Amino acid sequence: MNTQSRFPGFAIGLATALLPLLASAATVQVTVLARDGQPLADAVVVLVPATATTPATAPRTSATASSSVQATVQQQKMQFVPVLTVVPVGARVRFTNLDAYEHHVRGRPAGLAGLNADAASGFELRLAAREGEGEPASTEVTLDRAGPLQLGCHLHGSMRGHLFVADSPWTVKTGPDGVATLQDVPEGAARLRVWHGEQLIDPAPLALNITPVTALSVPTQVQPRRRRP
Repeated sequence: MNTQSRFPGFAIGLATALLPLLASAATVQVTVLARDGQPLADAVVVLVPATATTPATAPRTSATASSSVQATVQQQKMQFVPVLTVVPVGARVRFTNLDAYEHHVRGRPAGLAGLNADAASGFELRLAAREGEGEPASTEVTLDRAGPLQLGCHLHGSMRGHLFVADSPWTVKTGPDGVATLQDVPEGAARLRVWHGEQLIDPAPLALNITPVTALSVPTQVQPRRRRP
């Protein structure tokens, strides 16, 4: 079983509010399937219990408001590594260019939302080429808006990646086996959302009743493209 870590610090505020419910916290295992029925890696599973209030833009906790870097995305061999990064709202993300040529990083809302997005909803930056064994160029950004962002490079159109900025602490990406496991979920009614970088339109959330051990498979219409080695 591939178990991805959540954001312990990000959950502090919600966990405090949910202390009466933690005694009945559940484990939820979600297997996401591609259109051909095979496991779908790098899908994002978002669970929102009915007992938790998750605003469109979550307030920063002491963890998310810190100046420390919470994730690093590298540009290497004309690829974003990792191809998908999940962070909480307010996270500070570092971009580093390991290639011997210049790159840009363009982040904009993914899918159809990117067609009418304003400049404030994304970011752009430039990273100089790495010279020999010297220190690579790095730049950091703080992500204040929830939602998926598509990453690209002005100079190299084949470069694609994604950031998913989460406003629910129960947000996990699937591994190669298509499985996402979420811990300490309050029992009872909840909504489940699945997102993948290859989709244009978000499917409707699924209504669930969370029990102590909940396992389900979620089919999608996504058929991922083969990545360049």
